[in-house]
Amino acid sequence: MTGQPPAGRPRQKQRTRQALLHAAAQLMQQGRRPALEEIAEAALVSRATAYRYFPNVEALYLEASIDIETPAPDEALRGAPPEDVVGRLEHVDEALHTMIAAHEAPLRMMLAQSLQRTARGEIDEELPPRQNRRTPLIEAALGPSSGRFKPAALRKLKHALALVLGPEAMVVFKDVLRLDDAEARRVRRWAIRALVAAAQPPGPQARQHR
Repeated sequence: MTGQPPAGRPRQKQRTRQALLHAAAQLMQQGRRPALEEIAEAALVSRATAYRYFPNVEALYLEASIDIETPAPDEALRGAPPEDVVGRLEHVDEALHTMIAAHEAPLRMMLAQSLQRTARGEIDEELPPRQNRRTPLIEAALGPSSGRFKPAALRKLKHALALVLGPEAMVVFKDVLRLDDAEARRVRRWAIRALVAAAQPPGPQARQHR
């Protein structure tokens, strides 16, 4: 006995959270502003469970509106060549950047709410405080080329890319580094190339340049 929760539990909690977001999004797309109880019923979970994941219905509305606009992997990767891992990641970067630029205010509000709840100790450590939208996109981009990487390197690459692609990076580029969108894009693209190169096992050319 390790005392750790089974590997399937975190994924189940993510699925429960996603079900609530999906139910809220569907009801909102019908032009409705449903109560949290109605959303919970549509998601096939209890009212108490819904309140464990979201403190109030406004927080759920906010994140559901972002969830609706986040591109699906097939949309983000449309036209990307399967063999070009860097090109595929750049497609994901462009799709996410477009969404983030169009919804900067609600994304900042969502980040602020998450930080405030954490600071107040309101986050249940067993529950995901945020939905992981970027990892499915990153995994889809890497999928055709995943055999190029050792498992440990592939896992680190996914985690490192998650730091570069997403609204947190936007906040750093704008608020901390004071970079415009064009320069921020160049830095992200440089980081993508550097991370992919670092994750790949050394080939003949890499050994020649040592």
